[in-house]
Amino acid sequence: MKILVTGGAGFIGSALIRYLIESTPHRVVNIDKLTYAGNLLNLVSVQGSSRYCFEQIDICDRQGLTRTFEQHQPDLVIHLAAESHVDRSIDGPAAFMQTNIVGTYTLLEVVRSYWQQQPENRQRAFRFHHVSTDEVYGDLPHPDDDPQACEQLFREETAYAPSSPYSASKASSDHLVRAWARTYGLPVLVSNCSNNYGPCQYPEKLIPLMILNAVSGKPLPVYGAGDQVRDWLYVDDHVRALYAVATRGIVGETYNIGGHNEKKNIEVVEVICDILQRLLPPVISPTHMPEGVSQYRDLIQHVEDRAGHDRRYAIDAGKVQRTLGWVPEETFESGIEKTVRWYLDNLEWCQRVVDDNQPA
Repeated sequence: MKILVTGGAGFIGSALIRYLIESTPHRVVNIDKLTYAGNLLNLVSVQGSSRYCFEQIDICDRQGLTRTFEQHQPDLVIHLAAESHVDRSIDGPAAFMQTNIVGTYTLLEVVRSYWQQQPENRQRAFRFHHVSTDEVYGDLPHPDDDPQACEQLFREETAYAPSSPYSASKASSDHLVRAWARTYGLPVLVSNCSNNYGPCQYPEKLIPLMILNAVSGKPLPVYGAGDQVRDWLYVDDHVRALYAVATRGIVGETYNIGGHNEKKNIEVVEVICDILQRLLPPVISPTHMPEGVSQYRDLIQHVEDRAGHDRRYAIDAGKVQRTLGWVPEETFESGIEKTVRWYLDNLEWCQRVVDDNQPA
């Protein structure tokens, strides 16, 4: 097949493309605007492949999208392009409305026109896979408040109740995709995932931010008490699930993808500190530590909580496991160890992607 991936230079998109080129026979077209969180450094390992092609296009650019679809004639679209950082959505929601809602609408219209022009056999085979988030569901009861809370999980039929501008924009895009399926017959699939982590994640996200701040001797800011619970999913496990859904899922269905790793944010930060303490004790850290700091945990600072902060997310991934045979290969313990080691080995990459986004 020829697979078109939107947002393919971002964290999850680049991991997906690396998987597709390295582990499948398919050809891949990568569409990315190259905003601050998208970087072609993530794709150095595949850029020389004859099965890989990059197009720098904004998904709000209908003309550019139309040209790309006409030129490349994809059999499958996996839509990952999105603004995704909750803090940024609170400070400036406009970009999230534009990319996540208007961009998805524009892409759907281009895909619909392209699909309707295909011969019947290609129409039947074509698929549009929309990748979304568990944040569209709002939040769940917290185990500190309800001993039975752990039995409650997000399932595919859970009602939407987004809390942030980011999650509201993703919920909107989910509804658009399902509307285009219902109204126009577009063959779509939707997946909603839990918190991803792993190599090549932009350093503003929790796990890379904590790693990089720690090795630089900077404070490790934790919102509130740090008791917010998230389900953590290693990115390579996620992209295997995405491929399974896109190629073997039932058209019209939704699949929730989670890592079975519920952790409080403070627990995640403490685990990172403990791994760093073992791998790179502060006394031999290449950067200067504040006076008196002998434990990375000493850098943890609790700060005012984020507005509208959801307390708990947790996904029931039973459907994708039962129907498609996918299970995560990484535990949180194995995945976070790999992640910390990757960032320690790639500090130059981190500096380059941050420097690329500094104002001129």
